[in-house]
Amino acid sequence: LILPEPTMMKLYMPLHADLYTKDEWSDTSEEPEMLTGRALMEYEDSILIALIKNRMSEEAERGIMRWYGREDSVDRKVKSVVFTAEEREGQLWGVAECKVVGELTPEELDTLKDYISGQASDGWGEGFEQHPILVEDGEIYVSFWNSANFWSVMTEEELMGGQVQGMDMC
Repeated sequence: LILPEPTMMKLYMPLHADLYTKDEWSDTSEEPEMLTGRALMEYEDSILIALIKNRMSEEAERGIMRWYGREDSVDRKVKSVVFTAEEREGQLWGVAECKVVGELTPEELDTLKDYISGQASDGWGEGFEQHPILVEDGEIYVSFWNSANFWSVMTEEELMGGQVQGMDMC
């Protein structure tokens, strides 16, 4: 039995960051400026470098699927999940790049989205957002999750199909 090669499925989530600027005396501001979507494009390279540096050696083969902890069809089909960032329509988005063998059922996709959401909020993402990314005008703390009502993990079809209408990501 030869299994098909994994295909790449991307799941998107809104990114946001807190920017702490430095003043002329190199003191860091106490109140951050919140950055989303378009404003984060200026920091794309710095964010991508930080994402790569944040990867653990235990995650080399499977990414955050290393921590999935269930023996089910999602575990068998999803070979790896890695967080990254990508520009779409002039805005920077958080992306979970998923290598998948075969097709996920709607229930499996929901299970995967729930797992990624949990990792973005309480697991991998919580650790990532606690580490500053040094940028020219200060430091940013990037989050793949927020508690806003509009936040969700979306397929490319959901993202581009208008299910995020009304979101002000600028």
